[in-house]
Amino acid sequence: KHMVKPRLVFISNSTEIGSIYKKKELEELSSFCKKNGLFLYLDGARLGSALTSQENDLTLSELSKLVDIFYIGGTKNGALLGEAIIINNNKLKENFRFHLKQKGALLSKGRVIGIQFLELFKDDLFFELGKHANLMASKLAEGIKKSGYKFLTKPVSNQIFPILPNKLIEKLNKRYGFYGWSKIDDKKSAIRLVTSWATKEEFVDKFISELK
Repeated sequence: KHMVKPRLVFISNSTEIGSIYKKKELEELSSFCKKNGLFLYLDGARLGSALTSQENDLTLSELSKLVDIFYIGGTKNGALLGEAIIINNNKLKENFRFHLKQKGALLSKGRVIGIQFLELFKDDLFFELGKHANLMASKLAEGIKKSGYKFLTKPVSNQIFPILPNKLIEKLNKRYGFYGWSKIDDKKSAIRLVTSWATKEEFVDKFISELK
């Protein structure tokens, strides 16, 4: 009685550490939520990368049937801004537009955002952009691996987490923008590198050359 009652499970795909949910994992999580009266929400900010990962075995259609609500991220996959919210559970649809307006999230020109998604899903552009981001990350990860460095997590999406010497990180930080993720020991740390739909191959090659 003195605790907040759990009502929703929140996950991201891809996750904050670059991993992705496999079909079996999402099915088990979905089943658990249904049995325990919980809503399952999926943050799809990086869904383009997750669904085009070489290790992915989920389709967008399959994913949509396993969660109550999710969104397709546009901002991180080629759109100027905006996300497309998909509500599968009818219990969550009631008064949704009212809540949008009440919270100050209803745009007067919302159709402008919608047009972006119409274009993104023409000729599989959304997935092609995700594939490009993953391809650049894969090349970057391979170059880092060949340079003799390991990773905090297995690279499977457009976010990779190499473990590098602190002195090398200081050098790279003067030329590139990235996030220091976690300290491994007194001499090494993990950093977070993210590629995108706009990452050029020559930039990846340049970064790899700096590791030597």
